[in-house]
Amino acid sequence: MSFAPTPPELLARARADLRMGVPVVLTGADGSGALALAAETLTPARLADLRAMGGAPVLAITARRATTLKARPYDDDLARLHLPPDAGLPWILAVADPADDLEMPMKGPFLAYREGSADLHRLAISLAKSARLLPAALLLELPDPAGFAASNALTHLPAALVAPLMTASPHPDPVVSARLPTEAAEAGRLHIFRPADGSEEHYAFEIGHPPRGEPVLARLHSACFTGDVLGSLKCDCGPQLRGALAQMGAAGAGVLLYLNQEGRGIGLANKMRAYSLQDQGFDTVEANHRLGFEDDERDFRLGADILKSMGFTSVRLLTNNPRKIAMMEKHGLQVAERVPLKLGETAHNRAYLATKAAKSGHLL
Repeated sequence: MSFAPTPPELLARARADLRMGVPVVLTGADGSGALALAAETLTPARLADLRAMGGAPVLAITARRATTLKARPYDDDLARLHLPPDAGLPWILAVADPADDLEMPMKGPFLAYREGSADLHRLAISLAKSARLLPAALLLELPDPAGFAASNALTHLPAALVAPLMTASPHPDPVVSARLPTEAAEAGRLHIFRPADGSEEHYAFEIGHPPRGEPVLARLHSACFTGDVLGSLKCDCGPQLRGALAQMGAAGAGVLLYLNQEGRGIGLANKMRAYSLQDQGFDTVEANHRLGFEDDERDFRLGADILKSMGFTSVRLLTNNPRKIAMMEKHGLQVAERVPLKLGETAHNRAYLATKAAKSGHLL
C-alpha cells in the first residue's frame, strides 16, 4: 500500500508550487539535477538564497523569446543564458517579460550556454507554460537533487517519469451531467469533464438528442473570458459562441465543447500581456512570440477525446480553423463537413482577423 503521489499528481503539485513561487527539483536520467524556479514568481528572498548556494544559475527562455532579445538559442527550441553576478530580480523579469522591450530594447549582451544537456531546462520551461506562467525559468545545478528535495520539502520530479506526460493529452473523465435549458435550446444538457492530471475542467453542452451513429453538428470553442463574458470587440469569440449555439438550437441537435484554454492556451494573464503588446503595434502572432509562446498553444486532442467518450465518431465541425479539422481526424474523429462560422467582425478586430487568416491559416 502506498499513498505516494503518482507522476501526474506530482506534476499538478509542481505547477501549483511554481505559481506560488516555490521551487521544484528536477532530475535527469543520468543522475543530474537542478533546482528550478519560475522567473515570473521569483522573489528577492529566494533569489538571494539561490545566490548564496554558489554555482552558476542559468535563465532558460524559449527560442521565440531569445530571438526577440537577439540571444543565441543554441538548443534549437530554447536558450540557456548565463546569469550575470550583478543581475537582480528586475533584470531577470525584464528578460522574461517583454512589457518594456520598446523602452529598453538592449538588454544584453547575453552569454548563452551551448555545452551540456538542456533537457532539465526544457522541462522547466514546459512546466512554467503548463502553469500558465511566462515561459522562463531559473535553474541551478544540484549535486544531490533527491536529498536537497527531501531536506527542503520540495516537489521532486524525475524527468523520465514526467517528461512524457508534458506532451501527452490528459484524458478528460466524465464527472457529472444535468439538464440545462438555455436561450438557445430548452433541451440542453451540460456535461463536465475533469482531466486526471488536475488541470482545468472542460465542458460539453449537448443540445437535443443527436444520434451517435450520424455526424453531429459540433463546435470546439476555447474559453474567452473577454469575448464570451465581457463582449470584447478585440476578437470574434463571443459572436462565434452565440452563433454556434443558435445554429445548434435551430437544428435541434448539436454539441458545443467549451475548452478551458484561454488565450490560445497561454492563460488569461499572458493573453492580457499579449494585448498590451498589441497596443504597442504588434499583431497577435508577433505578441505571442515576443512573450516566448508559439502562435497557438492549445491542445485540441481534448475535444476529440470528449466527443469519442460521448459516443460520437463523426462530426460536422463549426470552424474556420483547418488545424481543428486535422487534429480531429488525426485522433479518430471523422470530419464529414466543415461548417463555416464567420461572425463578429468589427473595426476593433479587423486586423486581428486578417492576421488569423494570413499567419494561422484560418478560412475567413
